[in-house]
Amino acid sequence: MSSALYRLGRAAYARRRAVIGAWLAVLVLLGAGAVLLGGKLDNSVTIPGTESQAALDRLAATFPEAAGTTAQVLVVGTDGGQVDDPAVVAAVDDAAQRFADVQGVTSAVSPFDTTTPGASETSDDGEAAIMVLSLRGEGVAIGADVKDELRALTDDLAAALPDGYDATIGGQLFSQEFPGLSITEALGVVVAFVVLLLTLGSFAAAGMPLLNALLGVGISTILVLVAAAFTSVTSTTPLLSLMLGLAVGIDYALFIVSRHRELLATGLPPDEAAARSNATAGSAVIFAGLTVMIALVGLSVAGIPFLGVMGVAGAMAVGVAVLISITLVPAMLGVAGARLVPRPSRRARRHAAARPAAVQPAAGRDAAPAATPADASDPAPHGDDEWDLPAQHNRFFAGWVRLATAKPWITVVVTVGAMAALAFPALDLRLALPDAGVQPTGSSQRVTYDRISEHFGPGANGPLVVTGSIVTSDDPLQLMQDVADELRALPGVQDVPLATPNASIDTGIVQVVPTTGPTDPKTADLVNAIRDLRPEIKEKYGFDLAVTGFTAVGIDVSAKLGAALLPFAVFVVGLSLVLLTMVFRSVAVPLKATVGYLLSVAVAFGVVTSVFEHGVGADLLHVSRLGPVISFMPIVLMGVLFGLAMDYEVFLVSRIREDYVHSGKARASIATGFVSSAKVVTAAAVIMVAVFFAFVPEGDINIKPIALGLAVGVAVDAFVVRMTLVPAVLQLLGDKAWWMPKSLDRALPSFDVEGESLHREITMRAWPGSDDVVVAARDLRLAVADGADLVQLDVRRGDALVVHAEDPARLAALLLTVTGRLEPAAGDLKVAGYLLPVRAAAVRRRAGYVDLRTEGVDALAAAVAEGPTVLAVDRTDVVTDVRERRRVAALLADAAAGGTTLVLGTVGPQPADDLLPDGTPVTTLAPSAGALG
Repeated sequence: MSSALYRLGRAAYARRRAVIGAWLAVLVLLGAGAVLLGGKLDNSVTIPGTESQAALDRLAATFPEAAGTTAQVLVVGTDGGQVDDPAVVAAVDDAAQRFADVQGVTSAVSPFDTTTPGASETSDDGEAAIMVLSLRGEGVAIGADVKDELRALTDDLAAALPDGYDATIGGQLFSQEFPGLSITEALGVVVAFVVLLLTLGSFAAAGMPLLNALLGVGISTILVLVAAAFTSVTSTTPLLSLMLGLAVGIDYALFIVSRHRELLATGLPPDEAAARSNATAGSAVIFAGLTVMIALVGLSVAGIPFLGVMGVAGAMAVGVAVLISITLVPAMLGVAGARLVPRPSRRARRHAAARPAAVQPAAGRDAAPAATPADASDPAPHGDDEWDLPAQHNRFFAGWVRLATAKPWITVVVTVGAMAALAFPALDLRLALPDAGVQPTGSSQRVTYDRISEHFGPGANGPLVVTGSIVTSDDPLQLMQDVADELRALPGVQDVPLATPNASIDTGIVQVVPTTGPTDPKTADLVNAIRDLRPEIKEKYGFDLAVTGFTAVGIDVSAKLGAALLPFAVFVVGLSLVLLTMVFRSVAVPLKATVGYLLSVAVAFGVVTSVFEHGVGADLLHVSRLGPVISFMPIVLMGVLFGLAMDYEVFLVSRIREDYVHSGKARASIATGFVSSAKVVTAAAVIMVAVFFAFVPEGDINIKPIALGLAVGVAVDAFVVRMTLVPAVLQLLGDKAWWMPKSLDRALPSFDVEGESLHREITMRAWPGSDDVVVAARDLRLAVADGADLVQLDVRRGDALVVHAEDPARLAALLLTVTGRLEPAAGDLKVAGYLLPVRAAAVRRRAGYVDLRTEGVDALAAAVAEGPTVLAVDRTDVVTDVRERRRVAALLADAAAGGTTLVLGTVGPQPADDLLPDGTPVTTLAPSAGALG
């Protein structure tokens, strides 16, 4: 991975104009595609697999008037006036006719119309009356033009009423207002730029992450709109995509730019620094991005389509951010060139000026050679000669890690105790789909909601619909009344105003008004109680009931999401353990990281509960009403925070492990690795918190708790868990932190986030010293139980290597190793200029392997036709027929003439030199050499 990213970074740097132009062209073409396809956001939400949704679907076919959406027009005497005033009745009756003429309205019944009992009603105190409007289709799918016309007619009604009376509109149709953007969100970008400027100390460097993120969210948002032409996409989806893409786009570019400036400070030329920063920080970016993407796609585990679409859109935004970061950032670094080289700090300049001239190395042949860029592979030194402005930062973070690790047990106990205290309120966390009661105070729908609760009781804002088939009934009217009486007797039922069959008398509905509001837990208890009554009512009346309606759908969604939370948590935790074990080759580090993530999630839940249910700081955050938070908050927060927590774990701990790998000193590496990465992790976390928190004060109620939870979770995870708890735990564990069973190490694939392989490849760039050497090996140990050592081996272009061995397995192991198909156990090996096993894939593309014993001469002919750089032919001794042997020799001659270096293997005394073209220089390995056998 790091080698591929190194080459990609170098190529993007060299072809910077083409890369930048390509990404801009992608943006323009996608934008044109979105316009042509005409995709529109569809806020219709279906929840398959729930009783309420199934019943709603049946009603849409058998009783469409009851399956649609309702709106409530409330007329109230604001000064205690009675609504049966003749002037009020006349104005309301006239308005009912106007409402009925609106397109999409199936019925508008005046509360004073006695011919349709139960459809609308007046309050017991006589001060309020509700006109119920029935509309065709789902509420969120009804266009804004219809809503605007209904609002206008309500205003006309209010104007027509006598003084002291008012009319407002609300209800299910207006209970959900999907979010849009406001100027507040832009403040997060401003804060991000300020943090970038302070961190990087350069306007050019600070602007790159912002440009990277803005281009990424532009492309990902357009992709969401393109997808809307083919599938249902809610308007919440692009907002979540934008929030994530902006945050990770800035952070990922920041990591690469920061590492680039570190490498520039060591004296590397800009192109090499860009390539190496892309290889090291870019590897961490890819890993971090993959974890976020997998977690977001995992949202589909809930089985709710719109939530799965949100997860996929968020994952797509993160994926775009990753791709742009590892291609566009190196290109922008190429545009900046040497302008990003950090200046030495004042302290460094003072030290350089005060250094006595006598100790300066004299010029001449005895002077120590200056470090060349190729030698400057280590990150910026941790000494007095700091660059840019990190001297103060390094002292600050050195003090931080010193304090965290001085008394590690105290650090662990204090941090865990504090997080447990913050997480404690999460025990009271309640979930529900938001209704009009959480809309902004003063809005028409909120005023209507509050007035209905005052005059009719909170349950009138969310009546339940009980439905079932009555096709077998001999007296459907009496049946509906009997069922209504049964339901009326249940605790928690305030009223049953309507019980009627449909026009074709095959389906009946009963409207049940609870005593509690739509999001009250007691309403959910009533829904369950009605469902528990199903067997009894079916036995007595033959009525197989089902509970549906807006309130029941919300209750079922919350229950389904709650049931999916544990499987999703297991998925996320299991994923984190596997991925981190692959990266850090450790058992303790993944366990510690996962526990820290769970603590961060618990704190985020606790703070959200404190604000939205207990009211702590609710006014400051413009929370319009206390109560349950949106149902999918926990699962979305867990998915997003998982990826971000793994970001900080990788960026921080990978630097600690990198220092440990180079020094072998576990505890000393905590401080050096921490100081190297803490500044950029701090900047990244501050940016994340700023971007997420910007969606809180004026954000939509659907996004507000998610954004607050993410802001709190990121802050706690970065500063408390990763930068305080993690160093303390690593200090306690010492060398044990990096222990891993050998069997597990062999079983898991390796993910080289720290760029160790690239570092080894760069340091061995000059070996073997000649471009003519095609196969070079030293101290090579084969991956067999009693592998032998090859002390030195150089096979030049045009030469051939012939290997004689007594053990066929060992012979095959050598040839498979040379062709990149088997990883060596130890030592150094280069084939066709590529270091193994780092560049095994490149070697396999250029090196062929044929086993004549199992594949035959035809396979050799096919391999020669591919024109490989190196061709290994195993078991040439099995070809004893003269004609076949001549054919093999002819094929090998053709290969050699095409520039292929031949490696022949034979078992026993059978020679192989006769298969080679005359005059070919031959290097021979035999048992007598002690190399094999």
